[in-house]
Amino acid sequence: MTSIRFVLKHPTLRLIAAALLLLGAHNASVYPYQSVIAIERIGMSKPAFSLMLALASVIAVTSSVMFGILGDQHGRRRAIALITALCSTVDIGLMLVFPGLWALVLCQGVLLPLASSIYGQLFALARLASPGEGATRTAVLSTIRSAMSFSFLAMLIFWTFAFGFGLSELAVYVSGGLASLGMSLLVLLGWPRDGRTAWADPRSGMRLHHALAEIARPHVALRVVLLGALASAGNLYMVLISLVFDASQVRGPADVALYVGLVAGFEVPAMLIVPRFAHLMPRSTLMAVGGLIYGCHLLALPLLAGTPWLWGMTVFAGFGGAVIITTPISYYQDLLSARPGAAASMLAVQKLVADVLTAAIFALGSQVGGFETVAVMGVAVSLCGGLGVYLADRQTGLAARV
Repeated sequence: MTSIRFVLKHPTLRLIAAALLLLGAHNASVYPYQSVIAIERIGMSKPAFSLMLALASVIAVTSSVMFGILGDQHGRRRAIALITALCSTVDIGLMLVFPGLWALVLCQGVLLPLASSIYGQLFALARLASPGEGATRTAVLSTIRSAMSFSFLAMLIFWTFAFGFGLSELAVYVSGGLASLGMSLLVLLGWPRDGRTAWADPRSGMRLHHALAEIARPHVALRVVLLGALASAGNLYMVLISLVFDASQVRGPADVALYVGLVAGFEVPAMLIVPRFAHLMPRSTLMAVGGLIYGCHLLALPLLAGTPWLWGMTVFAGFGGAVIITTPISYYQDLLSARPGAAASMLAVQKLVADVLTAAIFALGSQVGGFETVAVMGVAVSLCGGLGVYLADRQTGLAARV
């Protein structure tokens, strides 16, 4: 049975896939346009917007880790998921009813970052509900993650045409609100009742400081930092794409949308195909290979921007990106196999590491040279991260198990 058919026949995994579809639509509605809404429509200053983004990052990481630990401690995963889903519904409701500076700060700076922790909670539930180990579980997790990429791409295409017909950017809160409302209803009506599941979900019984100490151990923390370095290439791509195309004599905004759309389009089938071959190598090796493939695309971006060969790089970006996005999900779950909530929250910590490295690489690279320098530095950092995970797992013998 293929992983798609398995997910569709499994009630809980089907619920998670539907939730990720809604989450992808929600994210594609509110995140790509937050800067233009805040600065151009609401009138927030650029320094204030930067502070709001910093606040959002801190809250997103803190809430993801805390909710993950609490879920493992007490097993009240449904209640936590419902609270976070409602945060998203309430905050977008505020922006629709009271669009303004303070509503924006509360929405984008506080409540949306809290709500973003639902991503990790969905994969913690998937870890508990999906049977099997190794490649079987990896295939299931990659399949449900592809649902989010699919809806993200579809919503971006929708808004591209909608803006062409003259809709205001503030209208994105309508589709975002509908998606978040659907998410809240889905969790309320479909999330398995705590303590009544068909699978075991033992309470960790750990005190908070012990749980925090466990994920701060070098064994775990080093790999989160290394995987953050690996993932920074994806962040850097999103920073460079519009700048590189704008500097080109033959590219424009339409090319940016087409390139990003093609990359996302190739990521979806790649997320379904790659797990079928994942059993041929350890996941640390697979991530290093994925980083190498993705690095080819990032290096080529400023070099081939003015040539037709550029479009061939979207295939490399799609397949390399699929590996970088999906493989850490199952990797963390096996790294912290007894703590599915804490394991899923490591994705948020990894994102913070990637964001910090991306900012540092771009700042330093743009001072030293041009976009080519930034790309080379980004690929070097990303490959060091992938190689570091490979060597760390090989040295400890973990590569045979994750």
